[in-house]
Amino acid sequence: MRGTDVICRSGGVIVQVHGARPRVVPVLARYHDRLLAAAHFAGTGLVTGGTDPGRRNITTPLTRSLSGAGGLPRLDTSRLRATWLRDVAEQLGLATFMRAAGITCSQRLGDLLAGLQPAAEQDAVRLPGAARHP
Repeated sequence: MRGTDVICRSGGVIVQVHGARPRVVPVLARYHDRLLAAAHFAGTGLVTGGTDPGRRNITTPLTRSLSGAGGLPRLDTSRLRATWLRDVAEQLGLATFMRAAGITCSQRLGDLLAGLQPAAEQDAVRLPGAARHP
């Protein structure tokens, strides 16, 4: 991700993801200031360092080099993603919705999603607590 991929838009801060699965990812409000500062510092460069955006996953080697110090457990990127997904699902009330609908299987949720259109970007920013506060 380049610094220019971090954008204040639609009432919050978003990251414009490019590549095989382009999308807009709302940034949770508690990370706005840190991410905006890192993006400003990076400018058109890569936020996580390096110069070649075509290289494969740099996050894992970066976190590997930073983790484990001081007796801390190693960071695991799949676990970080799972934590993000869980936090957003909780803020969206997904568990409450699924229980009320009697849905116990993610496949059933996928079936429901097949017939729905995503909300507008500004609604997506507002839902998970990603709206920017002055």
